[in-house]
Amino acid sequence: MARTKEFDPDTALRAALELFWERGYEATSMADLVERLGIGRASLYATFGGKHELYMRALQHYLETSDPSPIELLSQPGPALPAVRRLVELYAAESASGAGRRGCMIVNAAAELLPRDEEVRRLVDRNWDGLEMALTTALIRARAQGELAAGKDPQALARFLLVVLQGMRLMGKASADPARMRDAAAQALSLL
Repeated sequence: MARTKEFDPDTALRAALELFWERGYEATSMADLVERLGIGRASLYATFGGKHELYMRALQHYLETSDPSPIELLSQPGPALPAVRRLVELYAAESASGAGRRGCMIVNAAAELLPRDEEVRRLVDRNWDGLEMALTTALIRARAQGELAAGKDPQALARFLLVVLQGMRLMGKASADPARMRDAAAQALSLL
């Protein structure tokens, strides 16, 4: 007879996400996970697989629960350029807040595990490709609505903004100077 799980897998996944986010992949051991999740090693393996599988599920959970979703923010009906501006300002504010200096989980994964981890690379690429596409689409809408000058290249601007946004996430992890984020955001927005 199979034993029933004596823990909530969703709660355990959230706890694993927090631990990986605090320490990173390499600095988190299976013993750390067992202790933080409060479940036995066998249950952890049976439910999530190994450490890497759990890490990938934690990354996916992070993406699915980010609030607000940048893609949702950029796809709201109405004027598009204010949504792009809000997104840049949101990234700057969040990055400058230094909440625990944890940074963005996706940027952290890219910095720690790329280029050697192909599965993480695919997930990071999908995430950044999706954000770039959402920015491009919003900027195309902005140009069509007369909010963005006709001579501006929406895709080139979207790529630039993607790099600035991810750079903010990385800088926010290390820098205690919020002026850097505000100035970077202001310069990026001046191009629009």
